[in-house]
Amino acid sequence: MSEDQSFFPPPPQGADEVAEAIKVYLLDKVLYAQRQPSPRELVAELDHEIGVVARWDLVSVVMSLSKDREVTTRAMRAYLKSLLEGDALIRALRGEHAPDEDVISTIDALLRQSALYRSSKTYSEMVDFMSRFRDYAPYNLMLVRVQNPSCSFFATDNDWRRRFRRSVKEDARPMLILAPMQPVMAVYALDDTEGDELPEELARFATFEGRWDATWLGRLIQNAHRHLIRVDFGTLSSSNAGFVRLDPRTTHEKFRIVIHEELTERSRFGVLCHEMAHIFLGHLGSDTDGWWPARSHLGRRAIEIEAETTAYIVTRRLGLEGTSAAYISRHLDLDGTVPSGVSFDTIAKVAGKIERMATGLAKRPTPKVERAISAGGEGDTSRGRTSRLLERSGSNA
Repeated sequence: MSEDQSFFPPPPQGADEVAEAIKVYLLDKVLYAQRQPSPRELVAELDHEIGVVARWDLVSVVMSLSKDREVTTRAMRAYLKSLLEGDALIRALRGEHAPDEDVISTIDALLRQSALYRSSKTYSEMVDFMSRFRDYAPYNLMLVRVQNPSCSFFATDNDWRRRFRRSVKEDARPMLILAPMQPVMAVYALDDTEGDELPEELARFATFEGRWDATWLGRLIQNAHRHLIRVDFGTLSSSNAGFVRLDPRTTHEKFRIVIHEELTERSRFGVLCHEMAHIFLGHLGSDTDGWWPARSHLGRRAIEIEAETTAYIVTRRLGLEGTSAAYISRHLDLDGTVPSGVSFDTIAKVAGKIERMATGLAKRPTPKVERAISAGGEGDTSRGRTSRLLERSGSNA
């Protein structure tokens, strides 16, 4: 029997070209564009741009780029490696795990509200208020943060009176910065002033109202601890509702969240949803156990929109109403559109996770070491996981 009469089909034509097309797309349209789409969004994009044949080589190309130090940065490689964690990519290749229409419509409604808010009077008042602050050198900004880490707005006594018609309180504590032609200059935080009313958006910052179950906050904190996330309450400025950061003082906790203690329980819950969203969305990078993805290579606008949209979905589904539209409006692109890096799919997934953590006791996530032991001591867990991904993707393409 001659070769061309064989019953075996010929190898796919252009296989190398397909792999190269995937690589070029990942580099130009995803990594260098500072986008980090979810596995499902990435598969959908490649289906549209290259064709369904891209599914056959996607895993191998991602694996190759995740090791290529010449064309990718550390943050890019962390994102690529996070795509290979778990079974999210395999499920995407199978066409599974799409967010439900209710969540997508909720996100669309919020973004429409945010776009409309940009044309409102209250938005204009906030923009005008912020524009009246004088510019300070980066070093002076650092000095202020050292003296008052939660300070968002500060000015000299003269600027507060002249620009804002507000006076410094009698017992206000000054912060010292460097000044031209003199050693230092005193500035004061917004909380140390009084006078004309503040813009409505700033006065109602991080306020949540509506239906409330006191167990939600306690459960969310308890489940945060199960993920080695510490939650504290402390005194912050009126324009700083909370923050999340790595805590170098401890080795047994992954992150520390601090929430303004003067907020109501409803508002504490809403802010906690926002800060936990930053972690689970991967905005602060992945962790050694792979409990959340590595998506730190996004711009600030995309990061804040993702976190606040996640908090909005969770609180709205539980019956709370906040000021998310106002917050997001300040992070849209200049033309009022959503930054290209925002991943609706990842938002939907994380919102569902946080909602479950608020309404029930979540299972403690398994550290990577324990997973390796339970898998039978496979040794190089990443190599074993990648092999399984290649096998499954090939059989399900």
